[in-house]
Amino acid sequence: MAKEKGKGIVSEFKEFVMRGNVLDLAVGVIIGGAFQAIVSSLVDDVIMPVISLATGGKDFSEWKIMLGDTASLNYGNFISAIINFLIMAIVIFLIVKSINKVSAKFSKKEEEAPAAPTTKVCPYCKSEIAIDAVKCAHCASDLD
Repeated sequence: MAKEKGKGIVSEFKEFVMRGNVLDLAVGVIIGGAFQAIVSSLVDDVIMPVISLATGGKDFSEWKIMLGDTASLNYGNFISAIINFLIMAIVIFLIVKSINKVSAKFSKKEEEAPAAPTTKVCPYCKSEIAIDAVKCAHCASDLD
């Protein structure tokens, strides 16, 4: 198999990494990771204490079923993870919905722009003729 001239694996990798979608994805992952820390703090430090207070002051991390002497089924942590997921899903849904709403407003403005005229009025007989006409079809006048 012949190797393309000037295309080594390093240059191909550089071309791949420098594509817009790869960079956008990297930024999204970084921001998503930071946002996940905020949501985790909200759930662990704000929501779960309120839920624990409503359930008798028991900490969610203590909600477990012992499976013998050493193993445990930590369903409290699982419930916390589900709440984290639901909050993230709601926030992402609201962000996407807002972006779609804004982009729809901008696309409507572009669609509402008037189309270029396709006809003009003959200055002599006032008939409607094609915009690129050089002679009027109605009065045979030469047009500028």
